[in-house]
Amino acid sequence: MTSQETGIIENTTVFVKETLKGAEGGHDWFHIQRVFNNAKLIAEGEDANNLVIALGALLHDIADSKFHNGDETVGPKIAEEFLKSQKVSSEVIQHVIKIIENISFKGGNVARKFSSKELDIVQDADRLDALGAIGIARTFNYGGFKGRGLYDPEIEPNLNMTKEEYKASNAPTINHFYEKLLLLKDRMNTETGRKIAAERHNFMELYLDQFYNEWNGEA
Repeated sequence: MTSQETGIIENTTVFVKETLKGAEGGHDWFHIQRVFNNAKLIAEGEDANNLVIALGALLHDIADSKFHNGDETVGPKIAEEFLKSQKVSSEVIQHVIKIIENISFKGGNVARKFSSKELDIVQDADRLDALGAIGIARTFNYGGFKGRGLYDPEIEPNLNMTKEEYKASNAPTINHFYEKLLLLKDRMNTETGRKIAAERHNFMELYLDQFYNEWNGEA
């Protein structure tokens, strides 16, 4: 990576830290930092554009639609304006925008409209942060942020939601494990991502077993 590219990444890091100051705990700078580190790890075994990966990881949640009334255009616009200010090539900018537009889960029945090795890597990096111990913590943190209940045995998970239903759902937090988190292991794009995801998936299954035991007064 050139010194110019390193400078762009450093400037982007500063921009993202400042922009996400005070953000919800599961979508703050520390989430971005973990995804960035995950992406670097995964990229070690892949033939891909490291600048696009770094910028995609750093900017993928710069304005998550969940916190902007569902508007999915805000994040790409902010990212594009910033990258233009850094004199980033139009080709790289458009690739990063495509990553931002296609990285989210958006429900189990929504297919990506764009494909690239760089998107594969950043998407896996983001999904890994939704799994394991941190994934559990983020899920309950966001559920509390939205005022959702922990669990209601009478409300079953809905695995056939449309994108709109998924975004509007206010189901108990435990349902989210079945509607998204436990589905991710089989949707990873890279070998490294699949290996790490399998380990974190197993941890979540152990957690759920313990949760139900405690809920039912069995442990």
